[in-house]
Amino acid sequence: MAPSVLSSVTTFRVLTVVLLLLPSISAGHDYHDALRKSILFFEGQRSGKLPADQRLRWRRDSGMHDGATAGVDLTGGYYDAGDNIKFGFPMAFTTTMLSWSVIDFEKVMGPELGNALKSVRWGTDYLLKATSKIGSGVVFVQVGDPLSDHNCWERPEDMDTLRTVFKIDGSHPGSDVAGETAAALAAASIVFRSRDPAYSKKLLNRAVTVFDFADRHRGAYSNSLHRAVCPFYCDVNGYQDELLWAAAWLHKASRRRLYREYIIRNEVVLRAGDTINEFGWDNKHAGINVLISKEVLMGRANYFSSFKQNADEFICSTLPGFSHPQVQYSPGGLIFKAGGSNMQHVTSLSFLLLAYSNYLSHANKVVPCGGTTATPALLKRLAKRQVDYILGDNPLGMSYMVGYGVHYPQRIHHRGSSIPSVSAHPARIGCKAGSQYFFSPNPNPNVLVGAVVGGPTNTTDSFPDSRPFYQQSEPTTYINAPLVGLLAFFSAHP
Repeated sequence: MAPSVLSSVTTFRVLTVVLLLLPSISAGHDYHDALRKSILFFEGQRSGKLPADQRLRWRRDSGMHDGATAGVDLTGGYYDAGDNIKFGFPMAFTTTMLSWSVIDFEKVMGPELGNALKSVRWGTDYLLKATSKIGSGVVFVQVGDPLSDHNCWERPEDMDTLRTVFKIDGSHPGSDVAGETAAALAAASIVFRSRDPAYSKKLLNRAVTVFDFADRHRGAYSNSLHRAVCPFYCDVNGYQDELLWAAAWLHKASRRRLYREYIIRNEVVLRAGDTINEFGWDNKHAGINVLISKEVLMGRANYFSSFKQNADEFICSTLPGFSHPQVQYSPGGLIFKAGGSNMQHVTSLSFLLLAYSNYLSHANKVVPCGGTTATPALLKRLAKRQVDYILGDNPLGMSYMVGYGVHYPQRIHHRGSSIPSVSAHPARIGCKAGSQYFFSPNPNPNVLVGAVVGGPTNTTDSFPDSRPFYQQSEPTTYINAPLVGLLAFFSAHP
């Protein structure tokens, strides 16, 4: 590279870092509106019998016989993304993150708290059904054959694809999906502790049982159910982190000593210090460290000090200007990690930055990062920069939340949104008949309000508003779930 080019690149990187570290200069966003829409999105992902207060009226009942082939009621729950499959692993993570959003930010959710609680309960009601046979050593982890489903483009109300039920048991373990399910149930038990004590107790008791099952029958569900879950939600990272993650939430929910001892005893065995800057449906390491560190910062759990050290290292690895191969920033300032659906990393990592900044604030602490000090205010600015990018402060001037702002994705990769609704087209639209809508250049007829798409998947901040580019144009529940907490905070602290 010529010296002049190298100099310009270096100057550009320095300017990018400076801009990211400066206070936000956005024209201002309506975070209340974005919060409302981010929660409304989950109503568009609902499966099963829709309630009378359903607000996205273009959706109708679907999957009403789910579980029948296995002799169990598995109606309800969420479709994970733009297809019609109910994948238990990402659904459980979605529920955990919705719960964490409520736990940390319910006081600033205002009138949207009720809707947030409904979104959590829609997930936990299904997870209780999926674990209803845990006494017999069975957990149902998926409804729908992905190959059959992905061969069709049809509304969930019309689907006639295979609704195969997949399960794990003692001979076919799945500590990852069972561990995440236990975490979701435990986290939600905190959400409902004072609001519905009986329901909260049921959630916690089920979480305990499911965790015991996950720990006793160790193994990755992608080994047991490879054809059904790979490459869609294949557990690449291993099941060890989910066991620690579940134990951390059970410790927080129950305050039982045995979970504290489990975490300490298994910290090394279950590789708590691995990949400290990863967090999402597959990898819980950064989340584990931030969640557990809160107790250390409160001065109540010095025996967890190594987790705080990991959390501090995570914070430093995300700072702009600190060279780290796994956390980069686009020229426009977006967190970028290799792989598809980049916004899942943006929202999950930003949630952790915000949560940790609050924990640091309450403890009057900062994080030393070499020559830089990561203060709570700095971490909040970094998280806000990511939220503002999603809402439109980016090189394209595009909001990546459907229905928010003037310019947002029109052709998202989503079956129900892209095909005329039942009210507009009462006649059934079959498996292949929907293809015309998939390839259509026209905007989706049904606006999936609040859906955040995968967004730019490279470092150029570019975005093709096109259904076939699913990594960029497909929304997922686990992109939105952490964003709920972020938007709640910034609606009160713009």
